[in-house]
Amino acid sequence: MENVLESIEFTYDGNDLGAVYTPQYTIFKVWAPTVEKITVVLYETFSDDLGQRHSMTKGQKGVWELNLQGDFKNKYYNYLVLNNGVEKETQDIYTKGCSANGKKGMIVDFSSINPVNWENHLRALPINRTQAIIYEIHIRDFSVWADSGIKNKGQYLGFAEKDTKTPEGIVTGLDHLIDLGITHVHLMPVYDFASVDETAGGYNWGYDPYLYNVPEGSYASNSNDGTVRIREFKTMIQALHENGISVVMDVVYNHSFAIDNSPMDILVPGYYYRRDENGNYTNGSGCGNEIASEKLMVRKFIVDSIMFWAREYKIDGFRFDLMALHDIDTMKEVARQAKIINPNIIIYGEPWTGGESSLDQSKQVRKGSQRGLQVSLFNDDMRNAIKGDNDGNWAGFVNGGGGLQAEIKKGIVGGIRYSNEICNFAQEPGESINYVSSHDNLCLYDKFEKSNPSNTPLEREKMNRLALAIILTCQGVPFIQGGTEILRTKQGNHNSYNSGDAVNGIDWSRKAEYMETYEYIKGLISLRKSQKVMTLDNDYEVIKSLVFLESPYNSVAYQLTSNFKEDFSKLIIIHNSNNGEIKIVLPDSNEWKVLANEYEVDKTGVSKGTKTCINEVSIPSISTYILCR
Repeated sequence: MENVLESIEFTYDGNDLGAVYTPQYTIFKVWAPTVEKITVVLYETFSDDLGQRHSMTKGQKGVWELNLQGDFKNKYYNYLVLNNGVEKETQDIYTKGCSANGKKGMIVDFSSINPVNWENHLRALPINRTQAIIYEIHIRDFSVWADSGIKNKGQYLGFAEKDTKTPEGIVTGLDHLIDLGITHVHLMPVYDFASVDETAGGYNWGYDPYLYNVPEGSYASNSNDGTVRIREFKTMIQALHENGISVVMDVVYNHSFAIDNSPMDILVPGYYYRRDENGNYTNGSGCGNEIASEKLMVRKFIVDSIMFWAREYKIDGFRFDLMALHDIDTMKEVARQAKIINPNIIIYGEPWTGGESSLDQSKQVRKGSQRGLQVSLFNDDMRNAIKGDNDGNWAGFVNGGGGLQAEIKKGIVGGIRYSNEICNFAQEPGESINYVSSHDNLCLYDKFEKSNPSNTPLEREKMNRLALAIILTCQGVPFIQGGTEILRTKQGNHNSYNSGDAVNGIDWSRKAEYMETYEYIKGLISLRKSQKVMTLDNDYEVIKSLVFLESPYNSVAYQLTSNFKEDFSKLIIIHNSNNGEIKIVLPDSNEWKVLANEYEVDKTGVSKGTKTCINEVSIPSISTYILCR
């Protein structure tokens, strides 16, 4: 039967699935070719147990339809599905709103919910993906700490508060992000997920989707009233946008929370999930199931969902969880449709699976298959070269590993084919998301505490700084885990997905403790944003502009030559991971100004330490120097 559903006869291409509201009527449409009967159950309020029933009519392409006359603005609904003589109530997979815990879907009139000036609010100026600086954060982690100074702790609205400070007067929250200078906030899952009871509260990262087109209710001030989560989510987005920050959504279309009683499986039994030749559900996600993106109506659902978030919520980018579980054609269509809505939208994801998938490997989005698709991938080779393994004792370039200069160089050029020796998976540098830590695994500070217990705290702080300096100066797209700029710790917990606020929350007092590192990272971001030659999105331009210089073992040095009017004509960037000082002979005998040393980064020139160099420069242990002319 599944093969029959892939025929043109059952492939619906309309853009009106779900409940489409007008004040005069609401049209319900649901694709469910194989079931016997579907009834719309209409609820007056989120707390109603009994609803009015209205039978749907089956039309062409396997789409059931009901045109219900009257004004049903922000009312609730579900479908009653009869299949093989068994009747089950389920939510609409296309629903755009819901009551607490997704019990009921919602007929949404967005115009009645939107914050003031939502439609015309200012957004950040468009930039190339290589000009983006992405900051990954969880909604609760950002504001929940007792001393954050943020009133709406753990909620969307926490991101919309200005002038928040710790009791000691340290800037937090939205003002921290503005001051730091990042361009994009990457929000860990904010669609409706199943692992937290929205009425009781709780903690989870949220990689267990339930309703894909509805904001999560546990981050709203009221999870019962479906209008509240929509308004508050948009209020957060608007506040970030109006302060020059774009918003990336972490999306998980590769699996659902469960198969049993999932809306997908009730509406079209067996269709949405991959199975092996024996009919058993496969588990490429490691979470019990994997969604079959290669099937036409599954691909349509994913593409429709991305288009909805991009249009209705003005989302500026999407990070795909376990993107190798998606077939290349689906990701190609996602990128194509998203770029029509917003040419500067960023699409990126993980080029791996969470287990063995039944999707043929040749169809998976793996490193190399993204070339030319306008889809970027996490560069785990660069990550491992910088710090070593994620959770163990192995050391990388910055924390004592030896002979990794060649691997670091591959990352510095953005993963492109720079030469026969220096090459990786990318066709263009923008296809490489350069990072050293993310929500998964030990955060950077904890990694260095584990792998480098005999080093001093100051040396580990310098390792943290050097690691981020490499990420923020190389070609490609820099991505930093929120809090790394203030040496965030999770007390050594490498998988804190449900470990609660005490482990996961950002302890803002660390900003005062590590202010010098914070200012250093802020300075690097400012410098990167000022120099176009650091953000090239063309492999030819990188090869033409970047030359590696001779440098001692366990160090990397290179020169950037720029033709951009706003740039310095030449930059030299040197990363020294040795425990001792090194000397680098400069390419000519002109005077070079120091923009970054072991103390600070300042695009106008440093105020402490060595300020200018001629002929050669001395680089202290575990530090980055940047020189200009």
